[in-house]
Amino acid sequence: MIDRHDIPQNLPDWARPDGPGLDSALPATGTETVPTGSGSGSGSETTVPGSEPVADAAPVSRAAPEPVTDLEERKEEMLEALKDVVDPELMVNIVDLGLVYGVDIDDENNVTIDMTLTSPACPLTDQIEMGVHDALQGLADSVTVNWVWLPAWSLECITPDGREQLRYIGYNL
Repeated sequence: MIDRHDIPQNLPDWARPDGPGLDSALPATGTETVPTGSGSGSGSETTVPGSEPVADAAPVSRAAPEPVTDLEERKEEMLEALKDVVDPELMVNIVDLGLVYGVDIDDENNVTIDMTLTSPACPLTDQIEMGVHDALQGLADSVTVNWVWLPAWSLECITPDGREQLRYIGYNL
């Protein structure tokens, strides 16, 4: 189970919402000519920005990305996906609001999300639960939301990023 305090808070500058973006992490000059096709001398080439020209380049073998196998990495991936679920009243994602208490993944890729709401009487429970299912579609075989009421949610549950987002929209925290 991931505690909300385990969520990384120190992102590289290019990954921060207020940062310069991914373009600042890429090289700015040059191109690379990479052959495409079967490698049988078809003559087809592609120019790739970000590197120097390559004469008579051999076909590049690129392996498919490895699937995430480490349980903690998979939990982090799920938490990142859950940041797409926004509380409709506060307009901040459920992870940064501290509503997600834990992520449990079993051996068959079934996921249980332990989470709470700002109030047990929240009228938007179904909408948030549907958002959780949508966000984890393709990452899990099945998703169960386990509503947890103890410990009760409080302002102390909000992450520093969540506090910054709330201040931006006018809340004084």
